[in-house]
Amino acid sequence: MSIEQLVLELFEIGAIQFGSFTLKSGQISPIYLDLRRAVSKPKLLTAIGEHLHKAANAPCDLICGVPYTALPFATVMSIAYNIPMVMRRKEQKQYGTKKIIEGIYNVNDRCLIVEDLITSGSSILETAVPLRAEKLIVTHAVVLIDREQGGKRNIAQEGLQLHAVCTLRDVLTILVKHEKLARRIADDTANQLQLCS
Repeated sequence: MSIEQLVLELFEIGAIQFGSFTLKSGQISPIYLDLRRAVSKPKLLTAIGEHLHKAANAPCDLICGVPYTALPFATVMSIAYNIPMVMRRKEQKQYGTKKIIEGIYNVNDRCLIVEDLITSGSSILETAVPLRAEKLIVTHAVVLIDREQGGKRNIAQEGLQLHAVCTLRDVLTILVKHEKLARRIADDTANQLQLCS
């Protein structure tokens, strides 16, 4: 499945919506990307894993999906490419081992962070902190869609290089090309979000 086909499939299943939405960051956005919907489409999920692996193009010993949307993406990559996976808990266990990072790993293993999309980069950074606390090397993150709203710059300041399958501008261009979105709405969306690379 090409990137264009992937974007069109995401649009068809309602994972790309236009309107007025409040994001996790509190920002109001004219576009909402609900990539959780992809978990119900095995072929699409497989294609996402393939594109993330190709886009990452970074050596790694482990991968870690940002909870929760990226966990299925990381799992697909782990199985398809035989890359061990670790999981970050959102909250530290208060019983048993009390771990926040689950799985088998060694000091200085290189860990690639996998995320569905990036806006400010806060979710990626929240995942990098406990991984680095376990003495893992975390220098790369891969996302399906870069919303081009400063996240790439923000994580770079913390020593993380971003790899993206596509940008929000790419998504808008593809939808206009295939007459799924009016050029006016695409332009208004890009202008309202003040997209930056």
